[in-house]
Amino acid sequence: MKIDVTLSPPEIDQLTQRDLSDTTCIIFDVLRATSSITTALAHGTLEIYPASTLEEALTLKKTMPHAELGGERHGEKIEGFDRGNSPLEYKNHLPKKLITTTTNGTVALRACEQAHEILAGTLLNMEAVALHLQRHSPKQLLLVAAGTFRELALEDVFAAGMLCARFPNAVLTDAALTARSVFESFSTDPLELLKQSKNGKVLLAKGKLDELQWCARVSSLNTVGVMRAGVIRNEPS
Repeated sequence: MKIDVTLSPPEIDQLTQRDLSDTTCIIFDVLRATSSITTALAHGTLEIYPASTLEEALTLKKTMPHAELGGERHGEKIEGFDRGNSPLEYKNHLPKKLITTTTNGTVALRACEQAHEILAGTLLNMEAVALHLQRHSPKQLLLVAAGTFRELALEDVFAAGMLCARFPNAVLTDAALTARSVFESFSTDPLELLKQSKNGKVLLAKGKLDELQWCARVSSLNTVGVMRAGVIRNEPS
């Protein structure tokens, strides 16, 4: 298996122009989109519809009036939406269908929609994702670090590197080697890594240590969100 990593959003912009038909893509937006998606699927939501834009999300809502709207802009809940982008909002009283739009995570998911397979990855489901890959044995694996606005996000690169380290016999590109090195630097303390990241510091300043603690719970959820035809569902074990 060959593993490559996109390290920042400008690389994600190019994915729609690439032939990904033989590639499995895993999108990491640890703080917080894919953590929220994984948490929602683990607690009862059956279908999640990631929208690239606010307008697309509102259009989807018209076709699915019973679905809830979730997501963020600039880290804050969107006015009129049912939920924001905190994974702690996706543990109780969940809808069967959820429409979500975020600044980076949902954009990255949709950028990969022509791939052979698309997974929502996070620290929470690291072991479940690794087991899924072992079962399916993809030849080409692309780990997509969603980033923040137009910048690299340390926590996403860390998560990609953690997955790289799970496959010591894989062929790693330079970007994948870089991600693995980031993981190895903080491998004993994921929570500390999240606290040191730019996004983590923003959440700490808002008094949201509990969100970082939740997102740092490595392999605590046996849930793999797989996106097919624009819909993310929990892949049965």
